[in-house]
Amino acid sequence: MSTLFISDLHLSPQHPELTQLFIKFLQHEAPHAEKLYILGDLFEVWLGDDMVLPDYQQAIKEIKQLSESVPVLVMHGNRDFLMRETFAAMSGCTLLSDSEIIDLYGTPTLLLHGDTLCTDDKAYQDFRNMVRNPDWQKELLAKSPEERLALAKKYREISKTETEGKTNEIMDVNQQTVETVMKQSGVTQLIHGHTHRPAIHDLKLDNQNAKRIVLGDWQETQGSMLVCDSSACELRAVTLNS
Repeated sequence: MSTLFISDLHLSPQHPELTQLFIKFLQHEAPHAEKLYILGDLFEVWLGDDMVLPDYQQAIKEIKQLSESVPVLVMHGNRDFLMRETFAAMSGCTLLSDSEIIDLYGTPTLLLHGDTLCTDDKAYQDFRNMVRNPDWQKELLAKSPEERLALAKKYREISKTETEGKTNEIMDVNQQTVETVMKQSGVTQLIHGHTHRPAIHDLKLDNQNAKRIVLGDWQETQGSMLVCDSSACELRAVTLNS
């Protein structure tokens, strides 16, 4: 048996083929796992449990069906941080905190979405602090669905413009932040997404061997998953033919 990790699917009405790839994964790959972890940005946008987009319903139904036999644990990303208890009930999943430490086959492992590690991107960190403020979220959720959609569109356009002017280095993780967070958490293994740069990085923490595993994002015809068992962790592709 193995444990699966995925992130950054960014399911959206604009890409129905991506939703179908995810559903195939839920029906054929995930049922054989001990657990499935989704480490953020399952959806491109989530504007509150009270306004679930119709295009998300099928994916949520399939997650619910899987959860009856395989635990599904979901972490908020920077796109879907407004998922709450109603989503958990609809999907059958367990919502995780923004930082979780698990025992992964004997290895203490820190799970993050990954955006908090990108500390060189000051503008993004300021934005994240704003939207994660409970008062800001309360004010947003009090708005009408139309107002929320308009605000989300505005922020996406701002984000796109700002991203085009940033270097790859600024948008990637800060290595010193990675090491500090891992030391503070007392772990030698970290799994995260967000950067869309799948890789397994070896590093040293106080002369101890350590690993930082980065999950890949999902495209229309190919997804990415991390498969871990008692012997190793391996990044694998998810395709319609797999």
